[in-house]
Amino acid sequence: MAGRNRVVHLLRQLENAACSCPAHSQTFHQGSGHASCGRTTDYAFEMACSNIRYGEGVTREIGMDLQNLGARNVCLMTDRNLSRLPPVTAVLESLAKHGVTYKFYDRVRVEPTDDSFKDAIAFARESAFDAYIAVGGGSVIDTCKAANLYACHPEADFLDFVNAPIGKGKPVTGTVKPLIAVPTTAGTGSETTGVAIFDFEALKAKTGIASRAIRPMLGMVDPLHTLHMPPRVAANSGFDVLCHALESYTALPYNMRSPCPQPHQPPRLPGQQPGQRRLVPTRPAHRSQVHETGCERP
Repeated sequence: MAGRNRVVHLLRQLENAACSCPAHSQTFHQGSGHASCGRTTDYAFEMACSNIRYGEGVTREIGMDLQNLGARNVCLMTDRNLSRLPPVTAVLESLAKHGVTYKFYDRVRVEPTDDSFKDAIAFARESAFDAYIAVGGGSVIDTCKAANLYACHPEADFLDFVNAPIGKGKPVTGTVKPLIAVPTTAGTGSETTGVAIFDFEALKAKTGIASRAIRPMLGMVDPLHTLHMPPRVAANSGFDVLCHALESYTALPYNMRSPCPQPHQPPRLPGQQPGQRRLVPTRPAHRSQVHETGCERP
């Protein structure tokens, strides 16, 4: 307990020092939440994530899902290495089988930057896509989230939705198109989140966009795709999982975060939640439970 109190004390010191890292600080959060909830710290948390469909070979169903959605012009994003590997081949075969028209973008950069995001955004803005597919690791999925967001908000400046203090941190008030994520690694978890991370090169800083609006509609987790990961990528995925687990220890509990946010502006990074530190396996949602997305099985 003494060790935990020490960690909380250190994090409080960092918060008071106005840390500019958007991943571990809410000091940039502005609002009159103190008056609206009658206390100085948060009092509630909300859990939200994408629908997940899990199973060997489940990628073969993606064409059917897009057909059910009525998609007529789909944007498929991946990187150049993956474009020649079985995960992308499986998606392309499914799209062809179900007659889904698509355009292919394979210029995603591993560890994306603001420039690589902008390139993907420009590609997305050239066509009126009505759905998006991201096949790859976190870099691909995050890039596709950003492309979808800005293509649906053509009037927005790039920094409008980027987290403060680097960007303006504006809330996403409009809608985006359906995005189906097909992860090919086992560490990022990007298929379940509304966060897109990139390197802002001018400041040599890592930042991102955080909004539940850009969360994928569906994550298709096909364990067969992990068979094609290079050894180094597999090892890095393990470290990624480890770092996420460690963050559940170092993050402040949600009811110790301040200031208290306004109800319509929940904190983008809500802190540690009850039970978060327990390594309890969870069962993926049954496919019949994703009917609200238009992805139900016939």
